[in-house]
Amino acid sequence: MSSGSVSMEEVGKFDRLASRWWDPNGPMKPLHKMNPARIGWIEGMLKGPTRILDVGCGAGLAAEALAVNGHDVLGIDAAGEAIEAARTHAERQGVKVTYRSCLAEDLAAEGLRFPVITALEVIEHVPDPAGFVRVLASLLEPNGMLVLSTLNRTRRSWLMAKVGAEYLLRMLPVGTHDWKAFITPAELGAMVRAAGLRVGPTIGLVMDPMNGHWRTGRDMSVNYMLTGIR
Repeated sequence: MSSGSVSMEEVGKFDRLASRWWDPNGPMKPLHKMNPARIGWIEGMLKGPTRILDVGCGAGLAAEALAVNGHDVLGIDAAGEAIEAARTHAERQGVKVTYRSCLAEDLAAEGLRFPVITALEVIEHVPDPAGFVRVLASLLEPNGMLVLSTLNRTRRSWLMAKVGAEYLLRMLPVGTHDWKAFITPAELGAMVRAAGLRVGPTIGLVMDPMNGHWRTGRDMSVNYMLTGIR
């Protein structure tokens, strides 16, 4: 699996975390805390159950939550160990969700299209973000919606998401993120437009430092979500 949308170094990094992905107090604790806010925002834009492709799904935190809400979900990831962890967890929970260890390019080559595509906390880990967005856009049906979430490249995100989360609080394994790979909303919006989509609703994701819970809001200085509409 060699592609501009996949770094094998990043794949290996997340494969090594597969066995602890579903531990709410493990290395993916921030994603567990963030998930209700990001899923809630996505659900607010949907008009009922639909088909969803979750790209870079890891061990399935978002994919499984969307499936529990009644959607027909296909989760894909290049990290095979993470996909196996996703399948195992879904089976144990009795949740119907489909997983494949593959690339978005593989689905495009098969001619598949989806009304909704999510790629959450993924784009900052790929070698060619603009190319990644183009591939995702090619997988959208007419009037389809692409949902991306990522980290803004600001001084505050460097302090909170890199120095604070990885080195001071040890909320994430050291080396999880490369601050230079973070993408500003303006940059991501330009990538979305260059891929032939129009930029739709955009929202910030904000952590409450008192309890670690997340909410959506106007502050996009650290984490944010952006949509592209065909």
